[in-house]
Amino acid sequence: MAEQILNSRNKALQMSYRIGKGEQRVLSFEPYKSSLLPLWQFRTPEIARKSSQALWERFEAYYEANDFVGMDMTRKFIQMGMSRAKRYANHAGGRKYDKATGRELEKSRTHKDHKDKLEASNIFKAYWIKCKEHEGYLRKKEAFLKEQKAWDREHADGRAKKDKCFSQLINED
Repeated sequence: MAEQILNSRNKALQMSYRIGKGEQRVLSFEPYKSSLLPLWQFRTPEIARKSSQALWERFEAYYEANDFVGMDMTRKFIQMGMSRAKRYANHAGGRKYDKATGRELEKSRTHKDHKDKLEASNIFKAYWIKCKEHEGYLRKKEAFLKEQKAWDREHADGRAKKDKCFSQLINED
């Protein structure tokens, strides 16, 4: 599966990816979102175990395919598994904020699913740490950011030159 995404991706799409903070843009960057979303589940510890293992295998497949964007998107899904399960552990029903006031609701440790959701969160957390500390991920991240910076500079110059030419053309009239 990682191979198909790698082959269907063009350079401009790859360079448009932004790592962002935490889970930012995890549900908006295609084609990765559609590939990874079906693997992401955290309802019970058993389901979280299967899900996090499947996502970890995908992370490693992206590593083997030399696809940093795929690795980072997978890391984000794993992180989102950890944070969403934790939200359900802390708040019955997963609602963190009061609809009417927008204030954060009090945390609960006595609701029915608290222990299961906390365990699910910890399962994802272990994989999230593995992702963040993966030496190949760290090397590829550094290389990607360097390449992206050069790409952005090169393509921003091209846009600036086009804008300047267009501006001169308009001003000649």
